[in-house]
Amino acid sequence: MERNKNKTTLTTIGIDHSTNRQIDKLCKRYDLKKGEAVKLAFEYMDKANINPSEPPESVKSELAKINKRQDDLIRFVRHFEETQLNPMVKATHAISVRFDASVNNLVAQINSEIIASQENTQSILKKMDEVFNEQKAATQDMIKRINLVYNFQKANMNKLFQLIVVYAELAACGITDGKKKERLKKDIDNLINPKS
Repeated sequence: MERNKNKTTLTTIGIDHSTNRQIDKLCKRYDLKKGEAVKLAFEYMDKANINPSEPPESVKSELAKINKRQDDLIRFVRHFEETQLNPMVKATHAISVRFDASVNNLVAQINSEIIASQENTQSILKKMDEVFNEQKAATQDMIKRINLVYNFQKANMNKLFQLIVVYAELAACGITDGKKKERLKKDIDNLINPKS
């Protein structure tokens, strides 16, 4: 009973002599049996959505259609490159140049603040030495001032590091991250000009 399920029922079809010669020629060329050639031909027509009653016009016309589609695609890609990609690249470059300038300004500002704070600390220490020799009460007042300066400097340095981190996030944003860029710009404005 199981053998009957595995057997394939074969059928015959009627074809004229010229078609039979064409099938024989194809079978000989590709080393196929007639049944395999017919089966493969029908599978090909089915996959390629070819209607056998409407044969293609000619190879040249089909190639011309393919070439036209290819030219249209190339034209589209070039147009897209000119209207979309090139402006995006220019915008990205402009953002990168502005970011570099901002970072350079921040570095210069950080260096000047560090130098100023070092000079302030040295002058405070000299004054502390002078005042310490004169009276103890004055030295305690100086210690309070140093702590204020230290806390002020620490707060400024923390704010500066926060600015660097936010600028780095802004630089890492892609072109399509508009909302994130706006949020980061607001964060930068709030850090530079705090509302108090």
